[in-house]
Amino acid sequence: LDNERECHCSAVVEVMNKQQQCKTMRRMKPSKALHLLICLYVSATAASFSVEKPSSSKACIAARSAVLSGALLLGLGVPAASAGDIIRGQQIFQINCAVCHAQGRNVIMPEKTLEKEALEKYLYAGFNEEAVVRQVTNGKNAMPAFGGRLGDIDIGNVASYVIDMAEAGWEK
Repeated sequence: LDNERECHCSAVVEVMNKQQQCKTMRRMKPSKALHLLICLYVSATAASFSVEKPSSSKACIAARSAVLSGALLLGLGVPAASAGDIIRGQQIFQINCAVCHAQGRNVIMPEKTLEKEALEKYLYAGFNEEAVVRQVTNGKNAMPAFGGRLGDIDIGNVASYVIDMAEAGWEK
């Protein structure tokens, strides 16, 4: 865009369209990520109501929409498991799951690892946090149910950790 009035909006659109930025925001503490989204939204809104430019700027409308979509991706308006605390999930995983699933492996059923491809193949609903939550909560086959031992928040945190590590190939 050529003029300065739309500079803020195009920057917001560019940031929100970059997938890596979205992943980084999902790893932030929810309060920090929400603060960032609010700042981006206010910046886009302020730029769209510029004295020199009417509020119908397509770039600014797109920017505000992207920011609001980012809020939904962060777990604002979706189940808590989608915005789990990965660090806490790792701690819970080490205590409760690593005995069978160290480094994403499976000592009982070697083909059913916690690698992304195996999760896509063997989980009831595929590769997503809700499917991991369901598996951890209810158990299946040789895996015991943890629904009675761990709370919903802890299970959601474990699910976030498992998905994060599976996406990274268990090499963090």
